[in-house]
Amino acid sequence: MSIAHAVKDSGVMVARCLRRSRRDPEAFFTALMLPIVLMLLFVYVFGGALNTGGAYVDYVVPGLIVLCAGFGAGTTAVAVATDMSNGIVDRFRSMPISGSSILLGHIVASLARNLLATALVIGVGLGVGWRPTTSVLPWLGAVAMIVTFVLALSWLAAAVGLLARTVEAANSFTFVLMFLPYVSTAFVPAHTMPAALRGVAEHQPFTPIIETMRGLWMGHTSTGASVGREAVVAIGYCAAILVGSVAAASWLFRHRTSR
Repeated sequence: MSIAHAVKDSGVMVARCLRRSRRDPEAFFTALMLPIVLMLLFVYVFGGALNTGGAYVDYVVPGLIVLCAGFGAGTTAVAVATDMSNGIVDRFRSMPISGSSILLGHIVASLARNLLATALVIGVGLGVGWRPTTSVLPWLGAVAMIVTFVLALSWLAAAVGLLARTVEAANSFTFVLMFLPYVSTAFVPAHTMPAALRGVAEHQPFTPIIETMRGLWMGHTSTGASVGREAVVAIGYCAAILVGSVAAASWLFRHRTSR
């Protein structure tokens, strides 16, 4: 199959996944409203009681971006599991289309949904007083970090959706990804946590990703480490998740569709 044919097939699958997102208004509305609700909740309800060494809105924006990306990845896992369980993939495989385009459609649609949610978080943050103290190049670096993270998380979600035997099992992935950011530096500095939780917060993938964005936007991290060090660790985590997830998703897809 030619590259042009594979690209065309992928475009069709991306359009299909985006249309399906629009046709599920409850999930689509939740994905768009969640960033707004969480921003207002943390800034106006919890922010006054939390001391992070400055305006709380300046601290919390990167954490909310990661939290919303986790929710979006859970949606992707459910979409992949639904396709695998309702027989539509078997119909696609009977047609002269690229098998990889089926997964790529979900990945690109997930990336689009999550970037839209990220834009909402940034827009609402600016509206309630978030003021990044940075220039154009660090902004571009933060955006690159977000895209890399969302891409890795989307492939991980696709692998989970292929591994799960039911839609309900895939849906539980959402709760895992939405819980982990709470045990990171997303909402409070790690040094304010009990010793056991502090160890978890300091040695999990979400923390260096959040700190990289925070450092690029605000000029400093909450851990005291340099932005460069946090960025190296964050990129390492994202690369490992991406490579492992692509390999796992590709193998699982071949295994489940070869029967």
